[in-house]
Amino acid sequence: MRERYSNRKLYFDEQSATTTKYVIPYIEDVKQITPQSRILEIGCSEAGNLKPFVDMQCACVGVDINEYAIKLAHDFYSNNSNAPKFFLKNIFDATKDELGDFDIIILRDVIEHIHDQKKFMVFIKQFLKDDGVIFFGFPPWQMPFGGHQQVSAVKWIRKAPYIHLLPMKLYQYVLRKSGQSEDGIEQFTDIKKTGISIERFQKAVKKAGYKFDKKTAYLINPNYETKFGLKPRKKIPLLGDIPYLKNFVTTCLYAIISIK
Repeated sequence: MRERYSNRKLYFDEQSATTTKYVIPYIEDVKQITPQSRILEIGCSEAGNLKPFVDMQCACVGVDINEYAIKLAHDFYSNNSNAPKFFLKNIFDATKDELGDFDIIILRDVIEHIHDQKKFMVFIKQFLKDDGVIFFGFPPWQMPFGGHQQVSAVKWIRKAPYIHLLPMKLYQYVLRKSGQSEDGIEQFTDIKKTGISIERFQKAVKKAGYKFDKKTAYLINPNYETKFGLKPRKKIPLLGDIPYLKNFVTTCLYAIISIK
């Protein structure tokens, strides 16, 4: 399983496959995608999610703070005449004059890593056209692997569901005693600080002046088909509707929002 996090071309291809099969149809149920569409991916990493849009001849832009990921993105698109334009920077340091405005903004597995999510929701409005939409796909914090512990170098930590829900000090202690590197502990600590629930996400969206155009909770993440061969499955009836509790049984939330 860890290969997909070390083999970045494999990860790129997996992201592209999921976006092609699930994300694009999900978006097109609300917003038509054409060669004239402008697409922005925030937290693009190597930009596998942008590949299907590139293939549709959309004008694409990717922003990420990871220098190595942006380098790989340039490498992966080096022979593509419609390659995205990449920016190595924190999105909070970007301006509309620099990036432009977009028909579609994408954040896949990103919002749960962003500090000050309420500020972020307001900030990115400047990059959205009046009739534009924003797509989010993210794991609620309380889901079994919401702490991203599956990327740990420690085998039993990778396979320990809900361990990230331990109190912060105890969580750090367990990680350290298990042999997790200090860099890894810092990474998992940061994720614990920024992890977002469905309820907190909804509040941030509404407070920033957006409306939901579409929202779907998945018991089985669409991306798990590419990773594990598991077919996507939506929330468990009744159980998946109970506030707070639904975070524990939702492995991924898809949502499309637009300005009211």
